[in-house]
Amino acid sequence: MRLHPLKAILHLGVKELRGLARDPMMLFLIVFTFTFSIYIAGSAMPDTLHNAPIAIVDEDQSALSARITAALQPPYFAPPSHVWLTEADKGMDAGMYTFALNIPPNFQRDVLAGKSPSIQLNVDATRMSQAFTGNGHIQQIVLSEVDEFVRHVRGAGAAPVELALRMRFNPNLTQSWFGSLMEIINNVTMLSIVLTGAAIIREREHGTIEHLLVMPVSPFQIMVAKVWSMGAVVLVGAALALTVIVQRVLHVRVDGSIALWLCAAALHLGATTSMGIFMATLARSMPQFGLLLVLAIMPLQLLSGGMTPRESMPELVRTIMLAAPTTHFVSASQAILYRGAGLGVVWPQLLAVLGIGAVFFVIALRRFRSTLSRMA
Repeated sequence: MRLHPLKAILHLGVKELRGLARDPMMLFLIVFTFTFSIYIAGSAMPDTLHNAPIAIVDEDQSALSARITAALQPPYFAPPSHVWLTEADKGMDAGMYTFALNIPPNFQRDVLAGKSPSIQLNVDATRMSQAFTGNGHIQQIVLSEVDEFVRHVRGAGAAPVELALRMRFNPNLTQSWFGSLMEIINNVTMLSIVLTGAAIIREREHGTIEHLLVMPVSPFQIMVAKVWSMGAVVLVGAALALTVIVQRVLHVRVDGSIALWLCAAALHLGATTSMGIFMATLARSMPQFGLLLVLAIMPLQLLSGGMTPRESMPELVRTIMLAAPTTHFVSASQAILYRGAGLGVVWPQLLAVLGIGAVFFVIALRRFRSTLSRMA
């Protein structure tokens, strides 16, 4: 007896959900992706200067050297460690310190005499982000303290122009606001491709795909069932991660409509799940699918504007990445979640995601039909 097409799609999708529930590794991946992975991305703050370890070799022991040491304080730097010169070298070699500041003897006397003494700053450049940012902070702190000490005046003089600085959308420049939300966006792309691709390969390895070939269902119904079932799992996980992990645990403010973002994510999932099915038809096993996943997911995440602004990329790369759904999804997500944009602002990106997703679905369906016909 042939079921109604919608009922067949519903039952096939429920079958996919039951198969996923019996796969402990996939369940662990889903839970980890939408909990610990997001928390780590939001709390690690790898690109900011935060509690950077610094050692001070104070060979002057003067009031000026004490002022410089006192200015290097948390949260940018850890409390300075006062060490000897030999201990500083050993600590830098062992990776204990990112910075080692050596204040030479008679430093204060030479400054007051109008000379230009030198302070040696050793930087562990293997910690590239902290080294680049911290180097500038330390230079600014030292020059400011020396200038104030010489002029006997605390604070800078009146500037000819006053700059009224207002930070919008992230007033305190909190790194977790960016890291956690972008991790959700990236995980939606990655997990949707993994789940749909693994569902195809799992049926091929278990031999259950032959059962589908003798059932009164079409390749279109099979594919739509996999798309909606795996997409629903990712969508529910993303919604819980956004409301629980991001808003309640990490205390990240979301200015836009979560419902609108979930609609954008649903459109995006139509494209990425189709990509997962297409790659699964190319791969013969899970290891091959993993290699294809790496080749696809890296450019989708790195070149879509989530980690690096698209304006800083070459023109050719920006043009090519317009064909990727992640480019438009990232743009819409940032506008909704960061800046509180509504449908009137992000509708071009949503329309682009819908169109690209439709093209990917058609291509994946043709490839899926061809694969099933060869197996039959």
